[in-house]
Amino acid sequence: MKGMILAAGMGTRLRPLTDDRPKALVEVAGHPMLEIALRRLLAAGVREVIINTYHFADMISEYLEVNRNFGMRIEVSREDELLDSGGGLKKAAWFFLEDGAHSQEPFILHNVDVLSNIDLARMLRFHLEQDALATLAVQDRATSRPLLFDTDGQFRGRAGGPARTGDDRNPAMGRTRSGMQELAFTGIHVISPRIFEKIEEEGVFSIITTYVHLAARGERIKGFRADEYYWRDLGRPESVALAAEELAGRT
Repeated sequence: MKGMILAAGMGTRLRPLTDDRPKALVEVAGHPMLEIALRRLLAAGVREVIINTYHFADMISEYLEVNRNFGMRIEVSREDELLDSGGGLKKAAWFFLEDGAHSQEPFILHNVDVLSNIDLARMLRFHLEQDALATLAVQDRATSRPLLFDTDGQFRGRAGGPARTGDDRNPAMGRTRSGMQELAFTGIHVISPRIFEKIEEEGVFSIITTYVHLAARGERIKGFRADEYYWRDLGRPESVALAAEELAGRT
């Protein structure tokens, strides 16, 4: 099974921790975020991973070499400019399509700066049972960027604020928010490789933008409810410190 870790961001919100290193190598309770994400994927059965890099990219490559790729096959997708989640995934499409007819197995896309115990194997089973193009792990919690799902768990767009070009809610949906639920995205996806033949966006773009457009065309973009699981965003220094305390409390 394959996976991708999104690790190219500048880590601006994490400063000063990212003044001299990429956010992927910021430590949580003595372990770099990248190691934590890799071990989570490994435990879920992922043996081949591609990691996109940009900020302090050489440090990530050196870290992987020193740690012998944690016993996994790991490829690095270096970006000359930040491509965002969608652009970064599209650039790495070759990795998921290289096996030809055998490349239809779903893969996991995971932000490097999130910590969770979400059952990835269960999420994968849900994705297959739903015959989904993409499945997003979501929770019913406060967020500044909620996503909209209907009563069948189908993704319908972004919630809140005026629609922006190529983002937010898609006017073509012709739906109101009646009967919709606002849920928070965790930064963890299961995706079927056939998505690559359907992505029309180019250059720098968010994968959520792609989901908005695909959902408007009737593609199955589903929400996997992960309310029962622990999840923590690691985007700020105080969040990293809090996560370390929570991990210590679980031991």
